[in-house]
Amino acid sequence: MTKKKAFITGITGQDGSYLTELLLDKGYEVHGIVRRNSTVFRSRIEHLVDEYQNPELEGGRLFLHYGDMSDGTNISRLLYKIQPDEIYNLAAQSHVRISFDIPVYTADVDAVGVVRLLEAVRGSGIKTKFYQASSSEMFGKVQEDIQNEKTPFYPRSPYGCAKVFAYHIAVNYRESYGMFVCNGILFNHESPRRGENFVTRKITKGVAEIKNGLRDKIILGNLDSKRDWGYAKEYVEAMWLMLQQDEPDDYVIATGETHTVREFLEEAFKVVGLDWKDYVEFSERYLRPTEVDILIGDPTKAKEKLGWEPKVKFKELAKLMVEADLKAL
Repeated sequence: MTKKKAFITGITGQDGSYLTELLLDKGYEVHGIVRRNSTVFRSRIEHLVDEYQNPELEGGRLFLHYGDMSDGTNISRLLYKIQPDEIYNLAAQSHVRISFDIPVYTADVDAVGVVRLLEAVRGSGIKTKFYQASSSEMFGKVQEDIQNEKTPFYPRSPYGCAKVFAYHIAVNYRESYGMFVCNGILFNHESPRRGENFVTRKITKGVAEIKNGLRDKIILGNLDSKRDWGYAKEYVEAMWLMLQQDEPDDYVIATGETHTVREFLEEAFKVVGLDWKDYVEFSERYLRPTEVDILIGDPTKAKEKLGWEPKVKFKELAKLMVEADLKAL
């Protein structure tokens, strides 16, 4: 049987690396685009490159191509050449606070970039299934206590606004051209591979460094923000499951629980036997101009239609992240 081909944007990110592992384990041939930088940044997938891109390995199944979401022509050429069975669009400027500093770039990559990619699919004429990474930040100033696929969007950041556009343009291409396009509305999902400027990883890395005497304080913003936090490694399986269905649809992927940043601090410092209050300082620098106070997702549809549900819960997630950062030191 011919192996499936997958095309991943954002392959070097947290989700891209876990998804690549999953697909390679399932026998896929995986293609990803990476931006050209003066330094090579692919630490999250280096172990996969070593194993699956080895030129001496017969039937190597991981291929990296230079590309960018701002260059639709190159993406079109790559898609026509590769003819992927599945496309996972994970590329984004994904930091909410930073999106206030670079709103135009965020909109170009996270919103217009999706149009470029969808147009590349349509223009190349390939038959493929398309996954669009949507976000719980689209709900923003929440209109319902628990958010599901029918909850109205009310974004509160340039990032959230760009993701709302991307969501609707994905639905529009599905309905206008009969394309197999799915939106995965993923709530916060963390792991030891989370970027170090995201609050959970900033905390767990800080805890490990404090325990080892390498720093004295962690400086944070709003400790009362409530989020629905899950494990990224499990969430990428939901992405894959969406593209295995007979019909395209949109799904909320979440745990159904919400916890404050303060609670995450408590759990993280508990791993090393310290009181977080002795090591955390507040700074207005990390506050957003408009805040999202609470997010909590309803994953019922994903459970019923995809057979997916989270296994790693909040306390276990905080513990595994701290232990990974301790081991890294």
